[in-house]
Amino acid sequence: MKRFYIYLFAAFCTVFLGACTGNFRDMNDDLTGISDEDLEADDNGFGYRLQIVQQGIYFNYDFGKGKNWPFQMTQNLNADMFSGYMHDPKPLQGGSHNSDYNLQDSWNSAMWQFTYSYVMPQIYRLEQTAREKMPPFYAITKILKVLAMHRVTDYYGPVIYSHFADRGSEYVPDSQQQAYNCFFDDLDEAADILAAWVEEQPEAGEFSRFDLLLDGSYTAWLRFANSLRMRLAVRIAVAAPEKARAEFRKAAQAAGGVIETSMENAAVKTSGTYSNPLGEINLNWNEAAMNASMESVLTGYGDPRLEKFFKPCGSDLVIAGDAGDGTVVLKGQYHGIRQGTGFSHNYYAAFSRLTVDTDTDAVLMTAAEVWFLRAEAALRGWTDEDAERCYRNGVAASFAQWQLSGAESYLGSDAMAADYHDPVDPGNDIAARCRVSPRWDAAADAELKLERIITQKWIAMYPEGCEAWAEQRRTGYPRLFPVRLNHSKGYIDTETMIRRLPFPAVLATSDPEQYAARHSERHAVDLGYRPDQPPDLLQDRLQQYDPLYRSRGDRLRENGLSVPSAGPETGTARGTDRCSGVRRRLRSVFGRFFVVASPGLNSSSAKKSASPVSCFWRSSALRSVLIWRMVHRSDRRVRIGFLCNWPAEIP
Repeated sequence: MKRFYIYLFAAFCTVFLGACTGNFRDMNDDLTGISDEDLEADDNGFGYRLQIVQQGIYFNYDFGKGKNWPFQMTQNLNADMFSGYMHDPKPLQGGSHNSDYNLQDSWNSAMWQFTYSYVMPQIYRLEQTAREKMPPFYAITKILKVLAMHRVTDYYGPVIYSHFADRGSEYVPDSQQQAYNCFFDDLDEAADILAAWVEEQPEAGEFSRFDLLLDGSYTAWLRFANSLRMRLAVRIAVAAPEKARAEFRKAAQAAGGVIETSMENAAVKTSGTYSNPLGEINLNWNEAAMNASMESVLTGYGDPRLEKFFKPCGSDLVIAGDAGDGTVVLKGQYHGIRQGTGFSHNYYAAFSRLTVDTDTDAVLMTAAEVWFLRAEAALRGWTDEDAERCYRNGVAASFAQWQLSGAESYLGSDAMAADYHDPVDPGNDIAARCRVSPRWDAAADAELKLERIITQKWIAMYPEGCEAWAEQRRTGYPRLFPVRLNHSKGYIDTETMIRRLPFPAVLATSDPEQYAARHSERHAVDLGYRPDQPPDLLQDRLQQYDPLYRSRGDRLRENGLSVPSAGPETGTARGTDRCSGVRRRLRSVFGRFFVVASPGLNSSSAKKSASPVSCFWRSSALRSVLIWRMVHRSDRRVRIGFLCNWPAEIP
């Protein structure tokens, strides 16, 4: 990332986010810069606001601070990399950052901050005004709201959704169970409105001049709503199998159908209004390259989509050494960067770049994805469809999307993923992890079939890292390469990999009440997952549910802590200072955001003089969560924090 934008975002966080965005009580202020004159001149304020929302999904809305750099932090430096798609070839932050789990708050808070600053306020205003005046615009608003916010909850866990701008409820956060239920309810309302509107006015096209995602017809938006319902239903397949099955079947039988061909794909169209931010990052900033996991799978399969996704290395590489310069042959080959190697050189700038440019439409949902959703639903017994047929249709749809032939030949291949060899540093070499080929095996067990479906789905969803990362966390597939260096201080397990992004640190000081509320909604669920022993696909993987993981007492005691109790005096006595047993670790985790309580914290004088943050710490529920957070991420048995119970909610 260009240094200018790093400084710009740091200043932005300090001045703006801490003062406004972190505090939901100020969210009625419109920060997009839209004036009443803008809306009147446009002749339709609903459409104007809806265009802002559409630009805020794959974020590239210019709110006065420039474009492209917000997307790099909302998605490219986290989801695009954690999904196994890409990696920045530059040694940002001296080589230690998100890549090796030295998580950067200024990057990882961006999705939260920009969505709540620019997208949700527009949605809120549309919900208040469009329902009566322009019902189909209101319906599209609901669909976009679900599309935007399921990405946010899949990043962080609990979100402000049903109570956004609801002062009476003090912006109470929704758990993921509540949020997903709201998503389905909103899609119900939107689908009912659009279905009725299409039936009464089949040729209506008032939204076409504002539509950046589809073809402008209400029929297309109804089809997209049904497809989105399928995505969300499969997402909760393990957490709530009956609910998931019912919602999927509702989508499959709904009026309007679902996306089935590449011509119906949902993508933010590049125009004078919108340009693809990934293209700017890739071609002009030179900060996006192939990930090693992509290299392993695509080159091993001999996948013809490889040359559609990435460019071969343009030249050989000269590496300076004590014994003289050496040449590494790269030209014409495809090479990716392994995550978590902590490199501090610029040699990876010669590795394979993306083919994405600023004029490439930003794909959000494809026919291939929907076919793979249908394949998994068939595998689970939710429908009467044939899983193999849906799987093959998914691959064929992906080939058609990229204007490729040869899908049938590819589907007969027994090729396997290739081992990864780093031509710059052999210490990064690693054996292939993926254990499936493109050819469908009817005799394979259900879990192996699922791995095959999700691996092809992962390829087909490229380059949309948000959804790819979500599905990889949900299923464990494809089997990505783990980081070589893990600098999370034990909070993220190397094999289970990162499951969540932490909430923005600024919330702890700008609105501690909300920060505490969100943490109280972030629960932990043990999936009993181990990479070497995947559980049966058709069985419920949820083995226990406990917000504070009390059953993990042994793990807590290994770190010198007691199991948190539910009472107001959580923890055992530790001399005059109850915090002495955790003080050093809390300071290392929260740094300047945690004020250590003084000895005698239980005394009335100490309570009166304590800082707001130390009072914040005295909340027993939050304290238990924070203690749990420090020690539990190192537990190898836990599939840290994604999509367990609505999906798994873990700090």
